Amino acid sequence: MRFDTDKLILVPDDIDLSRSPLAGAIGAETYVLGAFNPGLTRLANGNLLMMVRVAEALRAPIEDGHVRAIRWADGAYHLDSWPLELADTADPRKFVLRGGGWKIMALTSLAWLLPVEISPDGLQVIAIHYDRAIAPQADYQCYGVEDARISRVGDRFLMTTCSVSPERHSTTLYSSNDTIDWTLEGIVLDHQNKDMLIFEGLIDGSYWAQTRPLGDLYFAYPPGSEWRAGPSINLARSPDALHWKPHDRPGIRPHANTVATARIGGGTPPILTDEGWLTLWHGVEPKQIVGIYRTYWSILDRDDPTKVLRTDHAPLLEPSPELTAPIAHQMYLHDVVFTTGIVDAGDHYIVASGEADLACRITHIPKSVFA
Repeated sequence: MRFDTDKLILVPDDIDLSRSPLAGAIGAETYVLGAFNPGLTRLANGNLLMMVRVAEALRAPIEDGHVRAIRWADGAYHLDSWPLELADTADPRKFVLRGGGWKIMALTSLAWLLPVEISPDGLQVIAIHYDRAIAPQADYQCYGVEDARISRVGDRFLMTTCSVSPERHSTTLYSSNDTIDWTLEGIVLDHQNKDMLIFEGLIDGSYWAQTRPLGDLYFAYPPGSEWRAGPSINLARSPDALHWKPHDRPGIRPHANTVATARIGGGTPPILTDEGWLTLWHGVEPKQIVGIYRTYWSILDRDDPTKVLRTDHAPLLEPSPELTAPIAHQMYLHDVVFTTGIVDAGDHYIVASGEADLACRITHIPKSVFA
């Protein structure tokens, strides 16, 4: 589906690494591998805030027969090295270490979050707030903080992030009363349970969230089932947004009649509409190493979000080679749009996405699309 207003609002060259949390800290040259997957909310002054994932990578990850990674520990950044013969470096975002008995990986970049203030329509950058950047501050974040999703519940802002470390690959929560000062509340979902999206409103007095546990083992649905076994979007509820109990019933599941959504995960925090909770999510079609990422949508019952009232199986957003053409020389992935934020703008929604794990994309989507 094509929309009249659809553009890249932030690209890697817009980031000034001399103001990065890593600036001068590791004695090695870095560059912006990507500035993407922005959380999105509206500020008190009417402008919008994108919380952008900046993947800061080593310019020369391979040196002297070793592959290197950046790690935070004890308030400082460090470089770790592994013999190149032990590593599979086929994916530019990470490398896999052989011989461990499990799938063990390290990243070619370290991620931190950058607040970027943009105009009320989302089409112009107003200010980049380097002084408010969010960087690792706990052991469970030693390889970075990724993929913010911001929900406003009452007067409180809740931001889920993915924190990466050898200890666990977890979901962490930040909270704020003003979107300026953020407090790290700690881990709220354990290992490999990510893409956590907190509903923008309480249901029967409780916080609700979409989650997406990952694993290497899934059990088969019976022959002829409408569902495909694999990762799904589950639900959890909480009395305080800190302590979460998984819901007994499933949420959104991949359909058996298409491979375009063989793997799915949450995209934007669900927002309440007249018809129910609108949720945008991603579906991944298998292709080579990464796959093809597209954005889809569903409407959930306002009182019982386990009930999916409607789902459109045609993609809402697809990767756009036209948008990325001016930065094609920086691309290392193709076929990826990863939607992460949504704001009500009257007769349309302003939707924020990461494009190609490289840049931030803003799209205006008329509300009539979901009618």
